[in-house]
Amino acid sequence: MIGRFLSHLRSRDINPLVALAYAGAVAIFLVVLALFFIPGKGFSYFIAFGGEQEDVRLSKVRRMDYYVQRSSSGYDAQYYVQIAMDPSLQNTQLKQAVDTLAYRARRILFSATAYVLGVGNPAVILQVYALQNAVCWLILAAVLLHWFPPRDWDCFLRWSGVLFSFGLCVSLRNALIDGPSLLLITVGLYLADKGRWWWSTAVLAVSGLGKETNLLAAAALLPEDRTDRPAWVRAVLRGGLVAVPLVLWMCYLSFRLGPVLNAGIRNFGLPFAAYASKWRQVWSEMAGAGLSTTGSLWTVCVLISLSVQFVFFVLRPQWKHAWWRVGITFAVLMIFLGEAVWEGYPGAASRVLLPMQLAFNILVPTGRWWRVVLVAGNLTMLSAPFTLQPPAISGYTMGGNPTLFSNAAGRAMSLQYLGGWHPLDGSRSDFSCWSSGNATQRIQNPHAFAVNARLRFSLVAAGPRAIRLKLNGEDIWQTTMGNNQVVTVSLGSLRLLPGENRLEWQTDAAAIHLGTDPRDLAFMVQNLRLEVLREWTDSAAH
Repeated sequence: MIGRFLSHLRSRDINPLVALAYAGAVAIFLVVLALFFIPGKGFSYFIAFGGEQEDVRLSKVRRMDYYVQRSSSGYDAQYYVQIAMDPSLQNTQLKQAVDTLAYRARRILFSATAYVLGVGNPAVILQVYALQNAVCWLILAAVLLHWFPPRDWDCFLRWSGVLFSFGLCVSLRNALIDGPSLLLITVGLYLADKGRWWWSTAVLAVSGLGKETNLLAAAALLPEDRTDRPAWVRAVLRGGLVAVPLVLWMCYLSFRLGPVLNAGIRNFGLPFAAYASKWRQVWSEMAGAGLSTTGSLWTVCVLISLSVQFVFFVLRPQWKHAWWRVGITFAVLMIFLGEAVWEGYPGAASRVLLPMQLAFNILVPTGRWWRVVLVAGNLTMLSAPFTLQPPAISGYTMGGNPTLFSNAAGRAMSLQYLGGWHPLDGSRSDFSCWSSGNATQRIQNPHAFAVNARLRFSLVAAGPRAIRLKLNGEDIWQTTMGNNQVVTVSLGSLRLLPGENRLEWQTDAAAIHLGTDPRDLAFMVQNLRLEVLREWTDSAAH
């Protein structure tokens, strides 16, 4: 039976081993996705709510339980998911909760789909919005089989190069609109490839409500024969129809919010100005510290990949191919991208130009030397394991006696980082948190009795300094450390009182800057583990 099945696959020009690699890649994606689930908070980590925005958030959102990045302003999805709570924009709190509401409300599509699929329930809407990218990734993986069937490893490289590119992974990691936008463009081009031009027009028209630059994909609707006048008339008609939904929505926004055309101006600039500035910045950092940080490394990969893709479209014109027309259109967009798109590590350019990368992977010829070009244009997929690294979540792990992890009412023992800490770094298995100087934590003991606990952690100092740790005002540990020294600590017989217990981390030296890290750094706590051992009694204290 297995032999017959394999023969059937080969008769359909499918390589069983390559097909297994495709399935394995999807399975790995699903496993990684599951690791982002946080009990009680679902997949809200993807939305990147910032603690600094908590006071201005919609009241209906603040009442929910979701993951918040401490000491952070958060990222774009926290605004779009609040728009999803009321896509009609009638909630007056939105103007305060969403920065540049007129700009973000232009991109209404995926907020509206979250509202519809969440049947108006705020808690469901939040989770739907967080998972839209993952669902779109899976659908895109299937649609791309039209161009990259599992027949050889070259197809696998092209298929995985898109799906695990930095741009698409970042879109997933931060619940952004670029991944779903790429899916709509791909479906539109698939329909065009099948000769269903009006359906293609409809899909591309809807995509404009997801992101304005999606309308550039309408270049696919231009006629293959540039001398065919009737075809140009039809193309102009289709192009006009593609713009209609966005134009109508902009009219509604103008009625409700006022002027909507003056937002996002830093997204564009003089030809190649921001691109050249980014290269100079990276070159300066490489001359100083080399590729000592993953941010610098992935920035170089992004710049090389986008440059290779751009040169390919400029030097190999293929007007008759719809994907080339899309690719060259986004290549022109790349010329005018402004500072807001290139700034940061590595920046937003890789996700803004995702359609160019897909067009590149479809059009690059096969052959040994072309494979070098293909690899160079897909370097950013090397970042996927780092970009999709599951979160550290709480910044600590629990151990000891499981019966003491929570009380009879279900309230759990917990540890929270309060003031003085930067956002967590790392994964569930290896995580750390830098302080900016003196810092505090809170341990909540839900029991009506004190418990005997132990703390385990590693400590790294930024510059020579003394560090002291207090529990509820009493000294429990101290040390003097040298620059970059690492110590591993185990503190037992800690008495945690019922209710709130306060850990105070104190240092006698000011924070400093390390390398190109712009943060003020004093010391770093790694892999903090709280072990709850037993009920506290004087005889069992040691």
